[in-house]
Amino acid sequence: MHIIISREALLKPLAMVSSVVERRHTLPVLANVLLSVDKQQLSLTATDMEVELVGRTPVDQIKQPGDATVPARKLLDICRKLPEGKDLDLALKDNKLTLKCGRSRYTLAALAAAEFPVVEDEPDTFSVTVPQPLLWELLEKTGFSMAQQDVRYYLNGML
Repeated sequence: MHIIISREALLKPLAMVSSVVERRHTLPVLANVLLSVDKQQLSLTATDMEVELVGRTPVDQIKQPGDATVPARKLLDICRKLPEGKDLDLALKDNKLTLKCGRSRYTLAALAAAEFPVVEDEPDTFSVTVPQPLLWELLEKTGFSMAQQDVRYYLNGML
C-alpha cells in the first residue's frame, strides 16, 4: 500500500472511526484501524467486536493499493499535530507504515489486515431509513430515562 492523501481528508474519518476503539482491549488488533485502498478511495474501519464503524474518503494519488492495520489513536494523534493543508504520504513496507509530511517522518508498526476481525451481518437483519432530525428527536425524548452508572448494565442502554 502506498498513497498520498491530504491531512484533512484523512483526519475527519479517522477521528470518527477511532471513537469506537477502546483503550483497554483483549486483542491487540482491536486497538488498530484497518486501512483499505482501492478505486481512488481509502476505507478506514474500526471495531470493538460489537460496533463496527467504516469511514471512506477520496485519495489524491494511489501508487499501490492494499490493506494494513495500524494503531488508531497513535495515527490520530500524529495527524492532528501535523500542519493544516499538507499532503500525507503513507507507505506500507515490511509490516511498517511510514507516514511522511514535509520534513516529518513517522513509522508505525502494522499488523496483517487478515487478522482484523470483521463483524458479520446477521442473516435476519433489516434496515430502516430515518431522517436525522427525526431520529435525534426520538432519542432526546427517550434518552432521559436511561440509567447512567447502574450495576444492572441493561438499564444503561436503550432498545
